[in-house]
Amino acid sequence: MPITQTVEITADRRITVPSDVPTGKTIISFTPVAEKDIIEFADASNEEVMAIGEEILNKHISAFKALAQ
Repeated sequence: MPITQTVEITADRRITVPSDVPTGKTIISFTPVAEKDIIEFADASNEEVMAIGEEILNKHISAFKALAQ
């Protein structure tokens, strides 16, 4: 069961994982987020949010179709 969560790595390097992550051996992968990858919706209009959603959908449509089968 893959779980993705964006977290802030603090100076003490401690992170909190979601409670639905099962206990036991786990593989954890860290990928730094570039500033350009951060999407802020706080001040975005509905049209801007819909445009970003459509862009993401179109970019990954083949994966979504494969998941739906």
